[in-house]
Amino acid sequence: MKNNTHLEHHFTANAVVRDIIIGMSDGLTVPFALAAGLSSVVAHNSIIMAAVFAEIAAGSISMGLGGYLAAKNEFDHYYSEKQREIDEVKNMPEKEKAEVVEIFETYGLTKEEAWPIVNAFEKNPDGWVDFMMRNELNLEEPDKNRASKSSLTIALSYIIGGIIPLGPYIIISEPNRALIFSSILTLFTLLIFGYTKAKIIGLKPLKSAFRTAGIGGLAAATAYFIAHLVS
Repeated sequence: MKNNTHLEHHFTANAVVRDIIIGMSDGLTVPFALAAGLSSVVAHNSIIMAAVFAEIAAGSISMGLGGYLAAKNEFDHYYSEKQREIDEVKNMPEKEKAEVVEIFETYGLTKEEAWPIVNAFEKNPDGWVDFMMRNELNLEEPDKNRASKSSLTIALSYIIGGIIPLGPYIIISEPNRALIFSSILTLFTLLIFGYTKAKIIGLKPLKSAFRTAGIGGLAAATAYFIAHLVS
């Protein structure tokens, strides 16, 4: 017998990918810009490496903490709004019914067609609240472990991104020569990262690749020339 099961393939890891993008974007750009700036005024790679490692440590902690607080605020906001909906369903059911009818009318249903569904919600208040959260407030229930996962993902992505521009400085002793190889490696990585990011989330990959590399290159060039002028 032929199997006519319809399989749908949807990308469901938006939150994780967003965190990786946030961490990697800053991790590739900020330490690279710092190393480029120091290369114009410092004669020894050891100083550059120490400064960049310190920045990676501080940056990963800062970015991870920012991700944690953002996810925690999202979690608190959701449950604050959910409690408000629970109270309204309990204390103002007629008003909430009218709001449900309005939602169904936006999908082309008449009041007469919507009311049987609306009245059925009275037997399932939990489902009623969930319906209102999704369709009135456009809020999805967040993962209760999202805050810790987000902070760890962003911090690790920042560290990985930050180590890449530092590689040539570990191998090559002369700062300006190391900067050349670091620039090539980092810009290539930014191109790949921008392309991959766009492919995953459904944007134009080539445009994203060159835009990502361009932003990283501009940041590094700015830091280099500012440091050179100040020195």
